[in-house]
This record gives sequence, C-alpha cells and structure tokens, in this order.
Amino acid sequence: MSVEAVANVEKPVRQIRNLPGPWGLPVIGNALQFRRESMHLQLERWAREFGEVFQFRVALSRFVVFSNPDTVAAILRNRPEVFWRRARLEETARQYGFGGLFSSNGEDWKRQRSMVLNGLDPSHVKAFFPTLLKVTDRLAHRWQIASQANAPIDLQSDLMRYTVDVTAGLAFGTDINTLESHGEVIQTHLDKILPAVFRRLFSTFPYWRFIKLPGDRVLEGHLLELRRAVADFIAQARQRLDQNPERREHPANLIEAMVAERDRKGSALTDGDVSGNVLTMLLAGEDTTANTLAWLIWLLSKNPQALQRAVEEARRTCAGDRPLQHQTQLAELEYIEACAHEAMRLKPVGPFIVLQTARDTVAGQVALPAGTLVLLLMRPAAVDERYFPEPQAFRPERWLAQGASTGTFASAKRIAMPFGAGPRMCPGRYLALAEIKMVMAMLLACFDIDNVSTPDGSEAREKLALTMSPVGLQLHLRSRQ
Repeated sequence: MSVEAVANVEKPVRQIRNLPGPWGLPVIGNALQFRRESMHLQLERWAREFGEVFQFRVALSRFVVFSNPDTVAAILRNRPEVFWRRARLEETARQYGFGGLFSSNGEDWKRQRSMVLNGLDPSHVKAFFPTLLKVTDRLAHRWQIASQANAPIDLQSDLMRYTVDVTAGLAFGTDINTLESHGEVIQTHLDKILPAVFRRLFSTFPYWRFIKLPGDRVLEGHLLELRRAVADFIAQARQRLDQNPERREHPANLIEAMVAERDRKGSALTDGDVSGNVLTMLLAGEDTTANTLAWLIWLLSKNPQALQRAVEEARRTCAGDRPLQHQTQLAELEYIEACAHEAMRLKPVGPFIVLQTARDTVAGQVALPAGTLVLLLMRPAAVDERYFPEPQAFRPERWLAQGASTGTFASAKRIAMPFGAGPRMCPGRYLALAEIKMVMAMLLACFDIDNVSTPDGSEAREKLALTMSPVGLQLHLRSRQ
C-alpha cells in the first residue's frame, strides 16, 4: 500500500506552510528552543500543543512531524521506496565509516539487506545460545564480585560491555570479552560515535564541511581505533575462511557471510559495505539493548508488584539461583518479555525517527514534496489513554494474552513500535529480546535488588544522544548464593 492511499480523499490535502507549529526566529528558526539532549521532550510537548501533525524549522531545514500511529505505521511500511534515511545521516555515516544497512538507501540498502537479515534471523540466534549463556555467566560473575564487595554497579557501562560482547560473538565469531577486561575496551571509542552523529544531524550549520574543531580531531582518534578493530575482525574472518574454504559456502556468522560475498568474483559488495556493517552492528548492539535493559531494571525497581512477579517467574524457570541453561527456557519467560515491551512503550530508546521523502507523496493529509524532512514521534501514541488505559502506569499485563480482555493486547504492537515496522524493521530484534530475557533471568534468579539509584536520588533523567538513555543509574545487589 502506498502512502498516498493512507490519505482520506474526503479530507482536503494540506500544504506544509499551513500546518501549525511553534513560532521561530528569522534565519535560525526554532533552534534556540531545543536542548539537544532533551530534544525529544520538546518535540513531545509540541505534539501535545499542536496535535498529531505540525512543523518546525532549524535554520534552513524544515521538519514535518507526525505522531498518529496509523500515519507513522504507513510511512514506515513505505520505506525505502517513498521514504529514505535523511541525506545528512547517510553523509555522516559514510564519513564516520559505518555506511552499512542502517544508514544506506535505495540499491545500496537492497543489496545488503538479505545478508544482514540472514545473519540475525531466529535460527542463528538459537544456535548462538551457548555463547550467549557464556557471556551472561561472565556478567553474573562480575555482579557477584560487586555484590560481595557491597559496591555500586555502573549499570549502563556493564550492560554495554555485555551487549558488545554478545554482538561480537554472534555477528563476528569473535570473543572480545570486555566484561573481564580491566584496561581500555572498545566501548571507550564506541561511546563517542552516536553523540557525535546526533550533533551533526541537528546542527544549525554544517561547520565540519569547512573547518575542524578540537572535538572533531579527538573524534578522529576514536574513529581510527575503531577502524583498526574492525579491520582486525575482518582479517580474522578472512583467515578462518582461508583455513576452511567450505565455510565460504556455509558461513558461520554475519561477518564471514559478508567477507565471502565480498571476495566472490563479480560481487557488488564493497570493502566499505563490509566494514560499515561491522561498525554499525557494534554501535547498534551496544546502545539500544543496553539502554532498554537499564530502563527495564529501573522501572521494575519502582514497581514492586511487577518486580515480585518477574522474580517468581525467573526463579521458577531457572530452578533456583542460577542463570538459564537451555535455549527453550527463553520461551517460558512470558512475563519478563511483557515487562520488556512495557519498558519499551514507556521509555523507547529511539523516541523519534527522521526520514526524507524520495519523491512527491501524501501522508496524514499533508502534501510532502520530494526532499521533505519527516520526523516520526514514537512515544505520544504509546502513552495516550485512547490506546492504553492508565497510559503512564507500568503494567506488563497489557502484553500478555489475557490483555485481550481489556481491548489493548490486539492493538498494543500496532501502536508501540520500538523496532519500527515494514521492510526496514530492526533486524536485531530477535537477538535484543534474547539478550533482555537472559540478563533479566540471571539478575532476578541470582540476586536480590537492593535499589537502583540516580546521581541525585531523583527520578531517572532521560538523555538523548541519538538513542535515549537514563542518566547515571547505579545498581546495588545482594547475591543469593
């Protein structure tokens, strides 16, 4: 279905210039009304003020914002034919060296898609379970040491080590083991990339095209170290393929599949495609799942009844105070998975998506010329009482089958779309849910949560740096062993 079909022909099509929106200054528009790290909150306030479609401007860039879930879903389904990634994102990703599936458009996206999807499909995640268990055991050991020392745990730092170790194992066949490393780890460099990308995407003026600031030079050093690490992953994969030529026909992981395709005579894949997807996997594997886990642990700590039910499920499934031992046990964690979906509804780590129209089209009764910047707000509908009773409450029961009796279960996944929708739905969703359930089962079976605290003892503050994270959470645990 095309986006044009979404438009109700009985209603007149509106022009962008006639849409409501905040008043702005000459030249810079609404730029001064944003603090970059809380930009999503300002956009959500404007959605409450101006409605489900409005416009704003940052210098020469005018954005049309949609938050109606039907319009958002229709736009997402019409990628990549009608809506593309923003041109500035594609440019920035290429400059930074991760011009892979995430940031590419058109034919570049199409030729990489099937290979990346195959490397992350449920069968590969299932076969990966022994390694996932090994990495989870390392995290449990790290937290055992902290609990015995009565030491606070830097929650996001540890979770990011975990997710990078998992991603490297599944996608690259490499055990980098940052969980048991005490020196500099790859996250030291990864952590600098997404904030830098975010700054460039919403900068009023693209100064970097003309001059390099000190921060840009520091970033170049981090990028250099990451490129060295990525080159090493690729070299290791090529060495494995040379030693076992049969693996070129039956690669064991994503990076081997990419290298084998790149080396095939007549291949359309380039060295940049391979390295770009490797770096993209590292960035995506670190940030999104780790932040979702951090938000989930925080929300459970604030909702004792939900926490108790999740604890009971984890300890029943894990048979006491040890992590999961079998892949089939993941399916038994229905309530913990429901908790994850509820956390993603309330705290989506991707609170908005920015796209650009590839051609003239219509969405939400608005005419969008080719090249129009479109911003999709993902949270407003998910916290709207029209779709979810008591929308601000943490109620995982919404996501269980019995939620059908409240009228929410059938529509919940249509309204809250943390992994997106359509052809460009997140290819790592199966791995992300497996990681979330593994960590939560281990945490709740092996430990008691004393508390989850913020630096100033207040509610967890949302900070946006391309993905949305809680600021400075510290976890205090008591071991059950």
